Amino acid sequence: MSAAPQIRAPRTTSATGRIAPEYRRSTGSRGQFEMLAWLFMRLSGIVLVVLIFGHLFVNLLVGEGVHAIDFGFVAGKWADPFWQFWDLAMLWLAMLHGTNGVRTIINDYAERDATRFWLKVVLYAASALIVILGTLVIFTFDPCPVIDGVRHAADYCPAV
Repeated sequence: MSAAPQIRAPRTTSATGRIAPEYRRSTGSRGQFEMLAWLFMRLSGIVLVVLIFGHLFVNLLVGEGVHAIDFGFVAGKWADPFWQFWDLAMLWLAMLHGTNGVRTIINDYAERDATRFWLKVVLYAASALIVILGTLVIFTFDPCPVIDGVRHAADYCPAV
């Protein structure tokens, strides 16, 4: 009987399992950062589950459910600082969690340093833009705007 052939691990030079020199990346001080990023993913995932299920419960199950969600519903919800903070925390954590996950995928699959660099630049720019715009929307949302000197009041706006 002959022994079954050994299948080498990807990106290795021999059956010893050592990474080929062309695939080695310098680790430097990234070890601590990667460990903290790993820990952040676990903790933010737990917090996100609570935030998202709370969000879904309030928006879909309380009151009239999905049929009550409209501009007035959001306006009334964001009139309360608690819900502003809730939605802000959900936005920030979801974006940071997702960005960290995509960063890990880029590190795993982009083999060239230049490709990895530019993919991360695009990722970080897009994430920063979404976080900034989302934060501005949450804190500058005015359901009762004044347009050309006329206050456009709805039933949820205070009397003028």
